[in-house]
Amino acid sequence: MITTILETAQQRAKDAKFPYQGALTPQEAHELLQSAPGTKLVDVRTRAELDWVGRIEGAVEIEWMTYPGMKANPYFLPHLVQQVEKEALVLFICRSGGRSHAAAVAASQAGYTTCYNVLEGFEGDLSTSKHRNVSTGWRAAGLPWLQS
Repeated sequence: MITTILETAQQRAKDAKFPYQGALTPQEAHELLQSAPGTKLVDVRTRAELDWVGRIEGAVEIEWMTYPGMKANPYFLPHLVQQVEKEALVLFICRSGGRSHAAAVAASQAGYTTCYNVLEGFEGDLSTSKHRNVSTGWRAAGLPWLQS
C-alpha cells in the first residue's frame, strides 16, 4: 500500500513538473502517516489558522508566512532543520495546497530528499458558493483533526 501511494504521488508530481518528490491527496497523506513509520506532517499554516480553524494532531507546526501581514517566515528552514530530519518522509500541508507547495520546494532545495505536498490542504478549494471545507481538503475528507 505504501509503495503504491508513493508511486502514484510521484507520478502526479512528475506530470505536473513539480520540483519535489510527490503530490498526495489528503487521504493518501493520512494513510502514510498511519502506515509509514517516521513520516512527518509539517503544517505550514499561520498560528492564527491553527488556533482558529483547527489542528492535525502530531503535526510539526512551522509557519511559512507569518500572521498578521502574511510575510515570509525567515526562520522556516532553520526551524524545519531543528524539528525534522532531512532523510524523513516529509509531507507538507497548508490551507489549500499553495503555501505547502512552496514549502516543499524550499525544503527540497535545502536537501530534504523525500518532500511531498498534500494537495487540497486542510480546508480545500473554494466551492461554487465561495466556502471551503465543502468538497475537498483534509477536513471535508473526514480525516482526524482537533478544534483549537
